[in-house]
Amino acid sequence: MLTYNHPLPPDWYNDRVEEHLRLTGFYHVSQIGIVQCQKALVNALIERWHPDTHTFHLPIGECAVNFEDVALILGLPTDDLPVTGMTMSSFEAMEVEYGPLTLLLGWAWMRLPYLSPLPRESRNFSLANRWRNWERGDRRYRYLKLDHFRKAFDELQEGQFAWVAYAVDRVDPNIISVEIYMQSVVWSATVPLVSFECIEWHATDRVRRQFGFVQGVLNQERNLDKAHGEVLTGPKNLNWATAPSHLIWVMHWTKRYHYVLSELPMPSQHPLNSYMNWYRAKFGDRLALSNLVGEENDEGNQDMDVGNEDMDEGNQDTDEGSQDMDDDNEEQEPHISPPNLLPQDISQSLTQYLPQT
Repeated sequence: MLTYNHPLPPDWYNDRVEEHLRLTGFYHVSQIGIVQCQKALVNALIERWHPDTHTFHLPIGECAVNFEDVALILGLPTDDLPVTGMTMSSFEAMEVEYGPLTLLLGWAWMRLPYLSPLPRESRNFSLANRWRNWERGDRRYRYLKLDHFRKAFDELQEGQFAWVAYAVDRVDPNIISVEIYMQSVVWSATVPLVSFECIEWHATDRVRRQFGFVQGVLNQERNLDKAHGEVLTGPKNLNWATAPSHLIWVMHWTKRYHYVLSELPMPSQHPLNSYMNWYRAKFGDRLALSNLVGEENDEGNQDMDVGNEDMDEGNQDTDEGSQDMDDDNEEQEPHISPPNLLPQDISQSLTQYLPQT
């Protein structure tokens, strides 16, 4: 009987596969390791999401996941053709495969660093790898409950939220791939997000501070009509780019460079004060949730705990490889998406950013 003992683990990808991943823009996201879920944080964010404005509502103003977050946290391309045409995959299959939770958690931890687990000093792109296997170094974070994050959000002060989260003092620009920065021109565009028949809105005009601009009082919320929140429940043989209900949104996307944010002159000497007064008057009832009665999380992350414990046992052999990953890219952990815990509205919104087949 012939046997062969590998002195080194086999390569995750051969050269042809790596070349294809790079050509299609999937290479960086394929290099993200295991990012464990923090269920209570996800639930606290879900409570703050409002589909009518396509944003999270926090005491310091509106905020949202945008193209910049997608590009830097996941390393995905953000400036290309809309995702339309025929598909043989269902929404549910694509959602499970690509796991929007990694994006949501990475966004929260970049923007609210005081609420994040201990990050790794990773020199590897994408930025999600800062929290690869975070549970091994910060197991207490697993057991934080929903009321902890609710209270933290209720008490959030200006200065605790990183509006400009990727400044050079927070992220070394040398680790960001050139092809990612080349698409930064569209990161602030106020445009529809097109994913087959589901349309979401990239509401950058409501989160101007995330791009270093002044935020003023806003106009009426964008109404996407029936296209908002439609779900691909099975394979469809329809090119949605030609559907009358969707053509306007596809055309809007093709003109995305016309909708990039720019700094506008503000009539008020104190535009932020004017905005915050307007914001609190309009959405004040959404900003204090600590006294909510209902689903509490005594169960917390118990289901996740069981899964993570099993995963810890299964991944013991990869510890050494994970520790060496920051030194070089020879040994990589595969991307494993966490379980999908998002309700339909926010799950659809996040999925618009993710590449689909």
